[in-house]
Amino acid sequence: MSSVVQNPYIGRTPTTRMPKPGASTGVPPGSRDSSGICRSSSICSGNSGSGGKILSLSSMSESVHSGLSCFLSEQAMEQEEKQHRSSQLAEFQRLREVRAAAQVKNMEDFLRMNHVSLRDSMAYSTGMIYRNLGKSGLRVSCLGLGTWVTFGGQITDEVAEELMTLAYENGINLFDTAEVYNAGQAEVVLGNIIKKKAWRRSSLVITTKIFWGGEAEMERGLSRKHIIEETVRAMTHVINQGMAMYWGTSRWNSMEIMEAYSVARQFNQIPPICEQAEYHMFQREKVEVQLPEIFNKIGIGAMAWSPLACGILSGKYNNGIPSHSRASLKGYQWMKDKVMSEEGHRQQVKLKELQIVAERLGCTLPQLAIAWCLRNEGVNSVLLGATRTDQLMENIRAIKVLPKLSQSIVIEVDNLLGNKPLSKKDFRS
Repeated sequence: MSSVVQNPYIGRTPTTRMPKPGASTGVPPGSRDSSGICRSSSICSGNSGSGGKILSLSSMSESVHSGLSCFLSEQAMEQEEKQHRSSQLAEFQRLREVRAAAQVKNMEDFLRMNHVSLRDSMAYSTGMIYRNLGKSGLRVSCLGLGTWVTFGGQITDEVAEELMTLAYENGINLFDTAEVYNAGQAEVVLGNIIKKKAWRRSSLVITTKIFWGGEAEMERGLSRKHIIEETVRAMTHVINQGMAMYWGTSRWNSMEIMEAYSVARQFNQIPPICEQAEYHMFQREKVEVQLPEIFNKIGIGAMAWSPLACGILSGKYNNGIPSHSRASLKGYQWMKDKVMSEEGHRQQVKLKELQIVAERLGCTLPQLAIAWCLRNEGVNSVLLGATRTDQLMENIRAIKVLPKLSQSIVIEVDNLLGNKPLSKKDFRS
């Protein structure tokens, strides 16, 4: 508390003598003028009787001033720190913009040197999204066109050409086939179309698959009598000979992929860069749990096939097996059995609920199913299958649905499906 002084005028009787100037009265030096009257600023302590005390404001004022100065100083420091953080964020954002502008400038310069306009590029003109295949430098369109069942079989060569042309003009650069598709005829049709259209080979990514190549025992499998004896060594040989740029696997399990990678590293061979796996709303375990772990370890990418579950997610089987559908074809009895099974009926019920979500988003059910696959960052490309150009164009437009799949929508779809697989992280938590 502030110091206390005795006021000479409080409680003084007429007979009380005033102290002499300069006498020792407890009053601090310099508190009286030449006449001996106290001039210090004070307040009454509230006692009207003898011995009342006055509280000096001088020390209190200094204490308040000191505390206020400290508070203002802290406020100023906090404000300065906020301004510093804001300036750092602004500088970071500026550097990001400068870097992005520099990258665009470099790309424009490169394209200009090669007499190509940025506005003429596929990504700019079509809105197609391109992603790296695994951790390789190979850039593929997020949507690819598959040829299973269709090319050389279910559709004519003229329709196949229309589909490929539509896909190519909309930015698709990935076309998938296999030696077993329609006994090799799919590869022939695909090659003839590319030759006829005279597309630059460097603008295309063609993937094919080998294994079920012939009817004889020595014409099948991955042996050197057919193409390779040891898959990894043979694939390295194929790449070294210029017949392919990369190689990957299809329908391999995690252990087999890791074994191939280990062999490649041990013997200085070329490892696979991707796995082609079935992935759709009713088939999730491998792509959502197993492949991400392999990607983090060795950089294996994922190429998804059958995003519509062989047409089930298109809704075409809601009222049975329509004619000319895949399930009605010869040799696809397994598909018909799958649709008509008890599990198939449960899936049809879920499709009705998913249809409501699609309508709310302003898209079709197939578009929702394809965009749902694309929302998985671990999926580098989704292979589409189509028999009509309007069907293919509808599926390509799924790219525009992708931004609409917010976190709440994804959670809603997961709840409707009820089949989200648990990862090791989920088990630990």
